[in-house]
Amino acid sequence: MIRLQEDDSGVTEIHKPEEGDPIAPTKFYATIEHAGHRLVDWFHLVALFVVGAMIIWATGIEILLIFREAGPSVKDILLLFIYLELGAMVGIYFKTRKLPVRFLLYIAITALTRVLAIDIKEMPDERIIALSLSILLLTVSVLLVLFSTARFAEHE
Repeated sequence: MIRLQEDDSGVTEIHKPEEGDPIAPTKFYATIEHAGHRLVDWFHLVALFVVGAMIIWATGIEILLIFREAGPSVKDILLLFIYLELGAMVGIYFKTRKLPVRFLLYIAITALTRVLAIDIKEMPDERIIALSLSILLLTVSVLLVLFSTARFAEHE
């Protein structure tokens, strides 16, 4: 019987157990392993629903606050963009089972832009430069991720 094993780096290798091999799979082991995979899948679904519901809840609260203040400010709009990107990331993970790193970078860029836009008048020049360079570095990271994905993507 051939068994697939995944090492710490996520690489799957084929393990062909030999006579008397202590890790040779049994029916009980296969059943437990299957149950473990099902529990992990179930946890992912529940966690995604909880995160999605919290994003919708936070967005609703923010929209109510915008209406109460009689209009949005730049910080409100940027916060709504962060919620939108979080929701898109959850949706993509739900559909593809892959976490798009680019969206995490977009969220970080938007969050730093929000900090910069809100507090720029009170910020020392060094902090403005540091935030601007951080945004630039994250933008270059997005380009590197896009390039590496296009160049080295595994075809399924």
